[in-house]
Amino acid sequence: MDNDTATEFRESRSRSKLFEDPFQDNDAATVSAPEKPDPDTAVQFFIAQLKQGIWWLGIPSWLFGMTDRGFAAFADGYLSASELFTVLVTSFLFVSWLSLKPGFDAEVPSDSALAPTDKPFSFQPNVAHLEATQARMAELNSYHLISQSYSLPYPYVCQIYHLLNLKHLETIHSFSLNNLKVVKVSSLEQTEQGGMITFQTVLDSPWNILRIWRRSMAEVQLTLHSPYTVELGIPVYGDKMIIVLFNAIPLSHTDHEFRVDIYSNLPWYKPVLQAVLHFATLLTLIEDLPYLKALAQTNVQRLFGQGKSLNPDMMWLFRRFVHLYGSTWSGSTKRVLPAATEDSLP
Repeated sequence: MDNDTATEFRESRSRSKLFEDPFQDNDAATVSAPEKPDPDTAVQFFIAQLKQGIWWLGIPSWLFGMTDRGFAAFADGYLSASELFTVLVTSFLFVSWLSLKPGFDAEVPSDSALAPTDKPFSFQPNVAHLEATQARMAELNSYHLISQSYSLPYPYVCQIYHLLNLKHLETIHSFSLNNLKVVKVSSLEQTEQGGMITFQTVLDSPWNILRIWRRSMAEVQLTLHSPYTVELGIPVYGDKMIIVLFNAIPLSHTDHEFRVDIYSNLPWYKPVLQAVLHFATLLTLIEDLPYLKALAQTNVQRLFGQGKSLNPDMMWLFRRFVHLYGSTWSGSTKRVLPAATEDSLP
């Protein structure tokens, strides 16, 4: 992929309109809220994807084991009976693993029923925001690898606060990112509908698994395309990219639809790459849930407080969100919002 294509791959095409309250009738939003997904179906979807991810991850593990045993057996130029038995047993177990590919029970919806759909996107109250999201997804469509979608029982603003807070890369996701550190913020750029922040990250540990994707130090971009869409751009080896598109869509004052789409131009074997990304996405979601629950149990509207934090750059993109859209949300609650600092929140 040449530089022009890589630049185009990173570019956002979002266009801006004023944010309108998704829970009030208005001319820009004539669609009704989608039916709330069945919690049992969401759990089944989660379990089905987890099984699929584990199965896919098992394939390279078994291949490595077979290769290792094969080289060990023929290393001395002589194949003993015990070595032949070991190779045959390993091969048999590998074939057995392939035959155990997870399926779906009759009571569980089919793959097409479980797959994320675009139905929640129709609930975006502003047509311009919906079109901007769909345009960006269409632009990246040829690089699409996986989608995961969940109905979460937490206010939409909790998810937005979490996505736009750089500090959470070091705290909430310290396990999955293996203690990745945000070194400094390199640049801040305002757009009509949001903004973009570029920041340097470093992998301290020589055993950090993320080293298979990227260099030890790399600049990452976080972009707010609209009140509902956040993009994370991660550079990897060979001028390749992994782009994660998050869509948080309010279904009510207490629930939201959370969709994750991952795109990449990495030349990896696609099924293996998809399995790794599915597993990684599930792991980060599991890390998110306790924090989102704790955040939802506080006064959610405190998130719109204008207090200063210890590191304003870490919260710059969320403050940009508050500047553009916070007054509409606070107005819809008919409550006075107390000022809050980052450290006073969970």
